[in-house]
Amino acid sequence: MAPKLKVPRVPDETKLKTVQALCDRTAPYEQLALSDEQFVKAMKEITAWHIERCEFYQKLSTAEHFDLESVKTLNDCLKIPHLWAHFFKAHEVLSVPEKDVFLHLTSSGTTGQKSQIFFDEWTIRSAQRMVDSIFEKYNWVRPDQKCNYVLFSYETESSSKLGTAYTDNFLCKYAPVNEVFYALKLTGAGGHEFDCFGTIESFLKFAKQGLPVRLFGFPAFFYFALERMKKLGIPPVKMHPDSLVFLGGGWKGNADKAIAKEDFYALVEEMLGIPNARLRDGFGSVEHCVPYVECQNHEFHVPVWSRVFIRDVETLAPMSYGQKGFLHFISPYITSMPAHSVIMGDMASLHSAESCGCGLPTPYFRVHGRAGVSKNKSCALAASELLKGKAS
Repeated sequence: MAPKLKVPRVPDETKLKTVQALCDRTAPYEQLALSDEQFVKAMKEITAWHIERCEFYQKLSTAEHFDLESVKTLNDCLKIPHLWAHFFKAHEVLSVPEKDVFLHLTSSGTTGQKSQIFFDEWTIRSAQRMVDSIFEKYNWVRPDQKCNYVLFSYETESSSKLGTAYTDNFLCKYAPVNEVFYALKLTGAGGHEFDCFGTIESFLKFAKQGLPVRLFGFPAFFYFALERMKKLGIPPVKMHPDSLVFLGGGWKGNADKAIAKEDFYALVEEMLGIPNARLRDGFGSVEHCVPYVECQNHEFHVPVWSRVFIRDVETLAPMSYGQKGFLHFISPYITSMPAHSVIMGDMASLHSAESCGCGLPTPYFRVHGRAGVSKNKSCALAASELLKGKAS
């Protein structure tokens, strides 16, 4: 079992009773369709919460002539006023008093516009509990097995507010830490530099030690280290079979360096000897912290705490399975900010559970890249700039 935190409680157990019940579910992929009624009720509760407590969201709802009582089905949740993820790069909006802000995270790294996301204790603890449930589902919680860690993320200062660094350090709780290596080293004054040769040395050192190794973070840095390892003629190593790769962040500004996921995973298997079933990707953001984790077939299935829609890029009409459009996340877990209905800047498609074949009973989505060209930069894009000039 995962290390247990005190079960988080919603800020108001009368007004958010169904939100609590939904987020208390610990089987991440079971009975999704059967819980639609509960999910809709929870969405109505959280929408009423934000209308009452956030002046901006109240005005938005009024401007859109939104009627809460018109929300009766899952598809009716599309009527709930949404925000675009990039909205949070220019605006700070809260639905709780500032004194109740438990954690403040930003989405970007060294450069670029930053989303400013504020969490009360309920919101961040409930999101963390979702990760607990998914790691337990896949039997990745090993309190009895000490591990070494390679984090392809930012080495943190005590005051760090970077969402990626916070997440990767949080993930180290599922197996005791023997030693941690950060691929993005602090250079002073908050700057970071990719330590490619140090990363390769950590591969060799940890393989020799024989403990399981957990490798988390940006795939671009991981790939670059493996490629440099091959160019230097360093023979492949054999990591402990219980090693785990759990990536996140995508390639973003390094499309010219990106390779197909199956080729990347094959390279990891070749150079580090970690089996394919232990290679997983994760999708999420500080704007929407519900975790989406690859199944054994490397698809992002929708957990019970959220619902996913695909929206037409011109009309925002909901789209059918297999069609590409904007990725739209809906979840009632967040009380701190009106980010319960967020349209991302990603192009994606939704697919039926049956078309995956892994056995999980929920739909899954595939991400097909960013929509359009924008100045906005995510953590991965900011991190990717550290690679410039280092790929030759």
